[in-house]
Amino acid sequence: MSQSLFEKVWNAHAVRELSNGQTQLLIGTHLIHEVTSPQAFGMLRDLGLKVKYPHRTFATVDHIVPTRNQVEPFEDSLAQEMILALRNNCAEFGVTFFDIGSGNQGIVHVVGPEQGITQPGTTIACGDSHTATHGAFGAIAFGIGTTQIRDVLATQTMALSKLKVRRINVDGALKPGVYAKDVILHIIKLLGAKGGIGYAYEYGGSLFDAFSMEERMTVCNMSIEGGARCGYVNPDEKTFAYLKDRPYSPKGDAWDAAVEKWKALASDPGCAYDDVFDIRAED
Repeated sequence: MSQSLFEKVWNAHAVRELSNGQTQLLIGTHLIHEVTSPQAFGMLRDLGLKVKYPHRTFATVDHIVPTRNQVEPFEDSLAQEMILALRNNCAEFGVTFFDIGSGNQGIVHVVGPEQGITQPGTTIACGDSHTATHGAFGAIAFGIGTTQIRDVLATQTMALSKLKVRRINVDGALKPGVYAKDVILHIIKLLGAKGGIGYAYEYGGSLFDAFSMEERMTVCNMSIEGGARCGYVNPDEKTFAYLKDRPYSPKGDAWDAAVEKWKALASDPGCAYDDVFDIRAED
């Protein structure tokens, strides 16, 4: 039976159905930062728990990092406290940490793709509402709260209600001066800020085929502003070219095998969606 990418990824990561109707979903990659993780680590300590799979969790500082003077101690004492807490938590629990000055630190939703951590077919969670950014690579990525961060740290799973899937086709070419952010703002205008509640948005059409990875990231980033739980684009040759030779991308024969697997993830022709919405780029 033909399936959407969302259906394939969801089914591959479903652990079990819960009595409340939700699904216990395996999270392949967990991204954390300094703002929403301290309380979650505190809860682990209180419960005497460890991080279940530290190699699947990656941390960086990005929300309150000083931009003018990064010599510690920082002028902002709160920033200093939160960054130090993340640094210490990662050391204690064995989590990979991209610290200031490491050359790998940056905005968490940029670090993931640039490091090759974000990959097609992965389930990703992060304590930030714009985690859907990673959907540009054919990942299913969820923004989560502190208690869910605790759950993922402790079990590498979390409870979620299965989403419906809305396919959004944008065909044609943009007029001069119109960019990717304008596209998602127009989609939100047409469907409403609450129009995506209960949905995953699958973006496609000739415009998305032509978009760069950065443009796809821009659109997926703002899925939450339209109410959608996540948004994604089917992986293609642009996706693979972007990820090739990144630090955490597969290498050698493993790369070739990964690409073949990723190609099969794209939504099958003729698969059923819960809703389809068509837009002309010229509009």
